[in-house]
Amino acid sequence: MTLRDAGGSPIDQALVLAFQAPSSFTGEDCVEFHLHGGRAVVRAMLDCLSGFGEARHAEAGEFTRRAFENGKLDLVEAEGLSDIIVAETEMQRRLAMEQASGNLSGLYQGWADALTHSRAMIEAELDFSDEDDIPGSVSETIWHSVEEVAEAIRIHLAGSRTGEIIRDGYQVVIAGPPNAGKSSLLNVLAKRDIAIVTDVAGTTRDILEVHLDIGGYAVRLYDTAGLRETEDMVEAEGVRRARAVLETADLVLSLADITSGTAPETFSDRDCLLVGTKADLGGEVDGFDLLLSSRTGVGIDRLIEAISGCLADRVAGSSFSLPVRSRQTDQLRQALVSLDEAQAARTLSPELPSESLRLAAEALGRITGRVDVEDLLDVIFSSFCVGK
Repeated sequence: MTLRDAGGSPIDQALVLAFQAPSSFTGEDCVEFHLHGGRAVVRAMLDCLSGFGEARHAEAGEFTRRAFENGKLDLVEAEGLSDIIVAETEMQRRLAMEQASGNLSGLYQGWADALTHSRAMIEAELDFSDEDDIPGSVSETIWHSVEEVAEAIRIHLAGSRTGEIIRDGYQVVIAGPPNAGKSSLLNVLAKRDIAIVTDVAGTTRDILEVHLDIGGYAVRLYDTAGLRETEDMVEAEGVRRARAVLETADLVLSLADITSGTAPETFSDRDCLLVGTKADLGGEVDGFDLLLSSRTGVGIDRLIEAISGCLADRVAGSSFSLPVRSRQTDQLRQALVSLDEAQAARTLSPELPSESLRLAAEALGRITGRVDVEDLLDVIFSSFCVGK
C-alpha cells in the first residue's frame, strides 16, 4: 500500500495490518504500519500521524501496560517480555520465555488457589460446624495442603539466586597482587583491549567490567586493582573497591605470577580458582588449580572450561521456572511469613489462621498483578523501550 501525507505526496510503500479488539496485543483496535525503516521515512510518517488531533507518541511501555490493563497478560508475563527484548544469551532467552509464556504465573496462581481453598474450608468448619454436610474434621487435610504450598515456595525461593545469575550474569572477579597479569587476562578473555597494561604496579585503580557469553550463560567479568597495602590515596580507594566487589563475586580468579614465588590469596568463603600466570616464563607451579599465559594463550581454553564448570555446578539441575526479580522474591517471602503465622495459629480461633492464609494468597496475587499493584505499574512499565 502507498502511504501518502495530507498533501498527497507519497511517504512509503508499506504493509498495513489492522487488528480488531480483542484480537490484538493490547486487546484494543490497533493498526500497524510496517515501513522500510529509514529514519526519514519513520519521521515523515510520525509527522503525518501527529497531524491527527488526538494522536500522540506512546510512552515507554504503554502498549504493554494497556495489554496488562486489558487482561491480555499479567505482570510476570510483561516482565518476561521485557527480558526477551534485552536478552543477549541463550539462557537469558529461555528464562525470559518461561516468564512470558505464563508458566510461572500459572505456578503462582495454583498456590494462591490452594490457599484460598484451604481458607474456605477453615471458614466452612467455623460457619457450619453443626451441619451434617461438612465432613468430620478436615483440619489435617487443610494443613497438609498448606504445608505443601509452603514447602514448594521454600524450594522455589532457593532458586532465586540461580535465576538472578541467569538473568543478570555470573559474576567473576579477577583478583591478585599488582602485576599478577589481571588486566592482561581481562583483555584476552574480552578479545579486545579494555584495560591498560604496563609494568608499573598499581596501573589499574578502578573496577573494569566486560560481559561474556560462556556456554550460553551471561558472565560479568571484573578486573580489579592489585591487592596490597598502599599510602597512595587513589590506589587505596581502588583496593577498597576491589574488596567490595569481591564480596558479591560468584567466582574469584585469584591470580599470582609464578615467577614471583608468591602464593595466590585464597578466598574460602566463595568459589575460587587459583590461577598461575606468566606460565611461558617458567617458575613455581605448585599450589595452583591451573596455569596460563596471556601472552601466548596457553591455558586460556582450560580457564574458560573451568569457569564454565563452576557455573554449571552453580545452576545444575535448575529449571527455568525461577523468580528473577526482587519484587517477586519479596512477595514470596511475605507469603511464607504469612503461612508460618497461619500454621502457628492453627490451634487458636479459626479467624486468625484464615486471615493469615488470605494475606499469603494476596502476596502471591501481587506477583502476577492480580491484586493491589497500582503503585508499581509506572515503575515496571517505564523500563520498557518506547513502542513496546
